[in-house]
Amino acid sequence: MATEHDEVDRIVGAWVTQRPDLDFSPLEVLSRVDRLSRHLDRARREAFRRSDLEPWEWDVLSALRRAGEPYQLSPKQLLQQTLVSSGTMTNRIDRLVGRRLVRREADPADGRSVLVTLTDDGKTRVDAAITRLVDAEAELLGILPRGDRERLAGLLRKLSLSFDV
Repeated sequence: MATEHDEVDRIVGAWVTQRPDLDFSPLEVLSRVDRLSRHLDRARREAFRRSDLEPWEWDVLSALRRAGEPYQLSPKQLLQQTLVSSGTMTNRIDRLVGRRLVRREADPADGRSVLVTLTDDGKTRVDAAITRLVDAEAELLGILPRGDRERLAGLLRKLSLSFDV
């Protein structure tokens, strides 16, 4: 039975010919991850576009939605979850307020602080986007049986944990 070859196999094969002194096994893994990431990025952007959201809007709105009722977080909590600067977060919140997807409310526990709260429209959009996203990602992984997907998730988790320290 012939083994199928993808573009990474062709690239690595060419490098092996040119530089047989190097171990190209990292490229065999991470070049595939990179190429798959590009496909995933396109699928995600399309899922968000169909919900009239930009990827950065998704980041903020999904953090609020995952927080559970009453779907609110402080700007500091949003910063921690989205890994952007405070100036960027302020700008993003301003723009989302302008689109009426979130609102600022006084923090009842600290009158000097504010909470960012997901509006009904924001919740509707983020719920539609996550449904579309899960469907698109399931389609991308459709070729793999559930057991393979679980093994792959475990291996990627193990790799990812080394960066989360």
